[in-house]
Amino acid sequence: MNTIVTAEIDVATPTGRRIIKDLEQYKHSVKLNYPASESITGKTYTHQEVWNMVEERLSDHYGVEIKDEIGCISN
Repeated sequence: MNTIVTAEIDVATPTGRRIIKDLEQYKHSVKLNYPASESITGKTYTHQEVWNMVEERLSDHYGVEIKDEIGCISN
């Protein structure tokens, strides 16, 4: 029989961080869930979407097709 305990730990304090550090040692028994940051709102981007935006901005800025110049890096 599994008995599950849910606790809220304030990780902004040294004691809270120490408790989390101790709990992380028991990965087979402890599952930690970190809530998504409330400061993140709106659309989030994948790594590839960000890289495509960087290539586009660099291409516009330097007047060359960056994807052709460093294409081997993004593949």
